Amino acid sequence: MGRAKLLMLQGTASSVGKSLLVAGLCRILRQDGYRVAPFKAQNMSNNSFVTREGGEMGRAQVVQAQAAGVEPSVDMNPVLLKPEADARSQVVVLGRAGGALSARDYYQRKEALWPVVLGALERLREIYDIVVIEGAGSPAEVNLRGVDLVNMGLARAVDAPVLLVGDIDRGGVFAHLVGTLELLEPADRALVRGLVINKFRGDLSLLGDGLRFLEAYTGLPVLGVVPYLASHGLPEEDAVALEERRPAAQTAAAVPVIDIAVVQFPRISNFTDFQALAQEPEVALRYVRTPAELGDPDVVILPGSKSTMADLAFLRRQGLAEAVCRLAQEGQIVVGICAGFQMLGRSIRDPDHVESQEEEAPGLGLLPVKTVFVSGKRTEQVEGCAVATAGPLAQMAGAAVLGYEIHNGRTWGTARPAFRVTRRAGQPANDPDGAVSLAGNVFGTYIHGLFDAPGFRRAFLEAIALGKGVPLTPSPGLPSLEEAFDRWAAHVRANLDSAAIYALAGLKA
Repeated sequence: MGRAKLLMLQGTASSVGKSLLVAGLCRILRQDGYRVAPFKAQNMSNNSFVTREGGEMGRAQVVQAQAAGVEPSVDMNPVLLKPEADARSQVVVLGRAGGALSARDYYQRKEALWPVVLGALERLREIYDIVVIEGAGSPAEVNLRGVDLVNMGLARAVDAPVLLVGDIDRGGVFAHLVGTLELLEPADRALVRGLVINKFRGDLSLLGDGLRFLEAYTGLPVLGVVPYLASHGLPEEDAVALEERRPAAQTAAAVPVIDIAVVQFPRISNFTDFQALAQEPEVALRYVRTPAELGDPDVVILPGSKSTMADLAFLRRQGLAEAVCRLAQEGQIVVGICAGFQMLGRSIRDPDHVESQEEEAPGLGLLPVKTVFVSGKRTEQVEGCAVATAGPLAQMAGAAVLGYEIHNGRTWGTARPAFRVTRRAGQPANDPDGAVSLAGNVFGTYIHGLFDAPGFRRAFLEAIALGKGVPLTPSPGLPSLEEAFDRWAAHVRANLDSAAIYALAGLKA
């Protein structure tokens, strides 16, 4: 087909469901025989992934690439902002981390990123039939219009037709759609070719008058009303999604066989590490912020963080540090992944202020290791196996794991390793990873995606159940991500005017 066609989805606000709709469209286009790729010029998220080449990119574009059936590439997300504080983010460009910039400094440098963004998109257009572009936040942020390279600024630069998505579940969708259009400049508004209402719950027939009003008032067609689907089974990108999973309190009647509590740091990263655990039918996985919410779980997990020092301080301020140490001393299982692993050690140092203005902080002291932050970030895919000889890991020695590392910290000490990395970045390796306590109930690792490996995950859960003296029903296996993509695509296809959308993009339905 030559140079790829374009289709862009923008939203009236953040978290209106653009990412999942792009994933759905990518799968539909793939099913219909098109070579399709996702693209998001600038993403702000601490939920990232490492490509086969060792580049870091937003997890949402990885999911979209998987829906499209293609290998994730940093060209699909050329600029990734990883928030470290309320007004400062680490800037990752084409998969490589640069320094941390304040919001003001970043916007002053945005002009220099245009060649990066347009170059990445052009490379995709040379390979694929169509690129589905996702915007960010809202195009109606009038204060940022002059520095916009992810919404209408990009749409203008590449002449992309735009679908504007509104979230009816949060209320006010008619005002959101109309208000967004009213705030756009005429040239930008002309690029909007249709409206989509997302996350609808209820009787569609009651929405008729509203849809007719939208079309009459805006002069734009409503090209779909997509019903809310809670159990889509696809990874979420934003930590906003975690709020729906945080119970007010733990009740014995509500806890299945295994109760797992994940500490929800203010700067939590890579929370998709735990999606597979959450899908296990006999696991209750909770996100907690206080000792009361923590309660007395079977497993406590300290996840990744983009601000390790600040989130370690949060752990102490909330009283969670003391509660986690108490549970560890009582023999409960405590797991740390990446930053969580670093927190389990004796100390964390940042002499060059790579991540924090603090130079040193004491850890929880549950593992005899120390961590120092260095400027070079390790971003690699890894494969390995469990090697611990005590505690629950001993019952799964040899179980295969695979995932990826994203960290600046270097950790060492006298603890025995929890895992051994046998392949790193596609090459043979023989590297110890992580650490395990003498009793074996506390362990940490740098491997993200640890629980995605079915064999390791089930062995881990079976070891916990055995320790509790309760049976664990043999697992029939979790639904595959491919099945989830197909279900979601069928849902989206049934509720969008695909023929009209194809016509907007210049494709044959």
